[in-house]
Formats: sequence, C-alpha cells, structure tokens
Amino acid sequence: MHTFTYEKPLSIDKAAASGGRFIGGGTTLVDLMKLGVETPPALVDVTGLPLTAVEALPNGGLRIGALVRNSDLANHPEVVKNYAVLSLALLSGASPQLRNMATTGGNLLQRTRCPYFRDLTAGPCNKRNPGSGCAAIEGHHRMMAVLGASEHCIATHPSDMCVAMTALEAVIHVQGAKGQRAVPISDFYKLPGDTPHIENALESGDLITHVELPPAPNTRQMYLKLRDRASYEFALASAAVVARVEGGHIRSVRIALGGVGTRPWRSHEAEAVLTGKAATPANFKLAAEAALKNAKPHPENAFKVELSRRCIVRTLKMATA
Repeated sequence: MHTFTYEKPLSIDKAAASGGRFIGGGTTLVDLMKLGVETPPALVDVTGLPLTAVEALPNGGLRIGALVRNSDLANHPEVVKNYAVLSLALLSGASPQLRNMATTGGNLLQRTRCPYFRDLTAGPCNKRNPGSGCAAIEGHHRMMAVLGASEHCIATHPSDMCVAMTALEAVIHVQGAKGQRAVPISDFYKLPGDTPHIENALESGDLITHVELPPAPNTRQMYLKLRDRASYEFALASAAVVARVEGGHIRSVRIALGGVGTRPWRSHEAEAVLTGKAATPANFKLAAEAALKNAKPHPENAFKVELSRRCIVRTLKMATA
C-alpha cells in the first residue's frame, strides 16, 4: 500500500502552492489509485474552494467553476437554453451517481480507459511507463483511436463533456506557480506523438479554476453518442455540432468528435466542406468523408471509421432539421 498525505486548503492561492495532486469528486483519481496506476505522495482536496458557481458573463458567454458537478451543469438553465450540446453530452456520460460527484475540472483531466493503461499486469503502456511500449497496437484495440494516434500510443480520450466544449471553443483558466493564464481548449490537449504521458498543457502545481464558454447566439446544437449499450458506456463514436444556419445554408459550423481520437477531436476538414454550403444530406456525407480522411484504423477498430461518418451525418441532420 502506498501512503500519502492529505490536506484541504480553503484558498485558491494555498491550493496552487501546495505541490500535491488535486482531488475533487475523485471519480477518476481514486479509481487509478486503487489500481496502483496513480501513486501520488500528497492529495490536496479542493472541494472547499469557491469554484462552484455557474455565471452568465456580460458578453453573453458563461463562466463555469471547476468544482461544478456534472449533473448540476447539465441541468443548469443557462446551459440547457444556450449550450444544449454541453447539456446533452454531460447527460450521456457515466451514470447519475457519477455525474453527481464528477466535477468540471476533473472531467477535463479524465484519463484514458485503455485496459493496458489501467491494468499493471496486462502489458506495457507508454502513458503509464514512458518508453515501455504500447500493448494495444498488437493487442485488444477495439475501443482505441483512429485519429491522432502514433506508433507509441493509440489510446482514446474518454470524455463526452470535452467533445462538446471543443465544439463550443471553451477556454480553460488555470492558476499555478506562474500566475493565472487562459488556455483555449484547442491548445489544452496534446497529441501522443512520442510523449504520450504528456496529455495536456498543465504544468506541475497548475489548478484549473474555471472554464469560459464564448457566446453561441442563434446556433443549432446537437450531441450524439453511439455506444455498445444505452447507458453507462463510453463512446464508440460521438459528434458535437454547433451550427448557424440561415436560409437553408450553413453560415458557420464547428464539429468535434469523440470515441475516435486520442484527444477531443475538432474536425476543421469537415467544417471547411460545409461552411457556406446548403444543409443537405449530400453535403453532410462529403463533410463526414473529409473528417475521417486521415483515419488510421487497426483491424479491430476499423469499423469506427464508417460508424463515425454515419454519426457525423446523423448529428448534422438533427442539428439542422
């Protein structure tokens, strides 16, 4: 058994200066500690910090505290009204019990469900032990990524919330040793490359304080998740769409994919195909083809390419109907 210290600071400054691993709802970190994957020497409980508010901003955007629970965020009137894609994504994730515990900041830092990462005896994992190898490439990889993978890692990013936030162009606010800074979600997640253990832009001691969503007026939004069972299951493929449609034409659109990428996957290729074009099934299919053009599947997960295409088309139809 690994021993660790525990503290519960009551100010953001003290938490950021603590040097320990932050814990909120614990729905990821505690699991990984039980499995022996994570062995932090110090835990810093951040649940006493004033980071639980959801606030409308003067510019029409939304500020979401890092400790807002997933269930509270999904059902918040401002989110349901103006950011439906986020509400739908949150409600499709995990179970009601987990959503009641999981936090916004914790969800942003959710780690892969790859069995080789989570099981110390299953085989080597470059995320867990850099340089050891990736057992999933030649092993069981049905749930693994077809976009953004490398020869060192093909693990899929697991979050639904982060896919919606990617389509909404969220900005993540962080406080750490270097002060406060804002990181666009497009810059927050790292591709595995040859350093798959570096998953995001956070530095040691960085604490996520809140997330800002820019205004999304007059947009049609939809999140669709395809999975093996109807609830409490990770995505085989998912899509988030935020589109502005005028006169049957798509004036602007943002598309993000889940279940198929090593990070929440923004498809600029699909967006370029659709911008300025008629909202028709034919154009939706062209966009879906563009989105998966660079996919690199393995034998067990090759089905994800066509499944993701169909997911994109269906989500676009639902969003623009």
